[in-house]
Amino acid sequence: MINIKEDERLSKLNHSCAHLMAQAVKHLYPNAKFWVGPVIEDGFYYDIDLGDKVITDEDIEAISKEMKKLAKDGKRIYREEISKEEALEKFKDDPYKIDLISRMDEDNTVISCYTQGDFTDLCRGPHVDSVKELKNFKLLKFSGAYWKGDSNNKMLQRIYGVCFDTPEALEEHLKELEEAKERDHRKIGKDMEIFMMSDLVGRGLPMYLPNGFILWNELENYIRNKEIRRGYKHVQTPPLGNVNLYKTSGHLEHYKDAMFPIMQVEDEEYVLRPMNCPHHMVIYGNDIHSYRDLPLRIAEIARDCRYETSGSLKGIERVRTFCQNDSHIFCTPDQIESEFKDVVDLILEVYKEMNITDYRFELALRDPEDKVKFHQDDEMWDKAENALRKILDDIGVPYEEKIGDAAFYGPKLDVQVKPAVGNEFSLSTCQIDFCLPAKFDLTYIDKDGSKKTPVVLHRAVFGSIDRTIAYYLEQTKGILPLWLSPVQVNIVPVNMEYHEVYAKEVYNELLNNGVRCKVDLRDEKMNYKLRESFIHKYPITLILGDKEKDNENISYRRYGSEETITASKDDFIKLLLNEINSKKVL
Repeated sequence: MINIKEDERLSKLNHSCAHLMAQAVKHLYPNAKFWVGPVIEDGFYYDIDLGDKVITDEDIEAISKEMKKLAKDGKRIYREEISKEEALEKFKDDPYKIDLISRMDEDNTVISCYTQGDFTDLCRGPHVDSVKELKNFKLLKFSGAYWKGDSNNKMLQRIYGVCFDTPEALEEHLKELEEAKERDHRKIGKDMEIFMMSDLVGRGLPMYLPNGFILWNELENYIRNKEIRRGYKHVQTPPLGNVNLYKTSGHLEHYKDAMFPIMQVEDEEYVLRPMNCPHHMVIYGNDIHSYRDLPLRIAEIARDCRYETSGSLKGIERVRTFCQNDSHIFCTPDQIESEFKDVVDLILEVYKEMNITDYRFELALRDPEDKVKFHQDDEMWDKAENALRKILDDIGVPYEEKIGDAAFYGPKLDVQVKPAVGNEFSLSTCQIDFCLPAKFDLTYIDKDGSKKTPVVLHRAVFGSIDRTIAYYLEQTKGILPLWLSPVQVNIVPVNMEYHEVYAKEVYNELLNNGVRCKVDLRDEKMNYKLRESFIHKYPITLILGDKEKDNENISYRRYGSEETITASKDDFIKLLLNEINSKKVL
């Protein structure tokens, strides 16, 4: 889906259409006052004070009708630059505009207004030449929004819309929006009873329901078993730590804005951990290590907490507490290349098995001019960045360099994944670190008996299990492969009076073979139960009637298919277990 905010023409079009909407609102509601109307990724919105009036569907229809009338009239749009004093006078009856103007720097800010017919609005622009260019629009939705995003302020009415140059482009975008709505993991997660949110618990704090916890466990076991086969040692550490731990690591200095506030507990200060590397550094330092012990791969499925603003929260894709599939590999300098290659190999193996195909690699480097964000050690940075470049070049992985995106302690490889809807995000990462091992005074005994400082690779394949679930729900529209499905088989008896006993026998046999199943014993018609099975997206539905009972067979349908297949119980169970154990994707 196109990002309207990043497209120069569409951004100008939608910015202008926000003003057209405001003009229509002013015609219909003369006492309306306006806060801000920015362009966003999928269109625009405007925050409006309508007094006690609350927008309804009928109002949206009336506003749209007035906008079409104004666009047809075709008034030109004019830009005017005025002084701060003139702006304060022009908008003296609008406290929201006065607030904006008052906070402007009188000496350095050009204050501009745009006028179309009888409507003038404060705006930086730019705008299109005439309102007749704005006829291909659609008002999408409306909601309440606190002034300045502060719940202590007045609730304004926010109206969203979108505008394109042609009706065809608008129609295509609306189809994409509908597709995005169908794929939204928040909707799918609710329909499939995967997770829930509660303001009483707290924003950005998801709770996984029984179905979601099954899905979670399957992913956790999947990645843990892969790590075990590659020699990782799993640990468990607490989700908080003494503030001195983060002072030592440097996170308190460089990462404080993303951390929750410090807590005073008796005579100690604690903080909820935002990442796991400090804990793993301490675990490594708990013992004496020889070069023969390295590489040491410490792994953990770890609960972390980071402060995210409420406006950035999105389902389980961006939350305030999440579980990282994290690891820290302690190695000698000579082992960096082989270990890094093994991490990339693991990432690519998982992506292939999970059918993740749309991704790219980014090499995140420091900005040498930024003396605040990054640990100051030019020699360390040059060494780490050059090592990482060489490894990626040797592996033959195509990548794009991103200046300023490194972690504060070292450069990193990020794998950017493009989901079915929305913007791409980092799913996997591998970071090279010469900094933290020195900060924690970590050593190993080298071949010549001298003490050396190990290098650490910070690595996550599933950046977080939460985000991986969100990604996979949207990719599949909730139609999960058999091995990940919370309910793998749904059993529907044709007639409760005659087929309930056989249905229960099949249920118990599947259960004893480790298949997650349920039997629908409700007193409802079979076709109703089949429709329900489809709504819940169960991968396989068994239909058990007289023939199945008499012959001890089963008949089944796969999700999305009308074909009914009959097989013996033994053959069906064998087929089922083979598919589950193969981790086959759709």
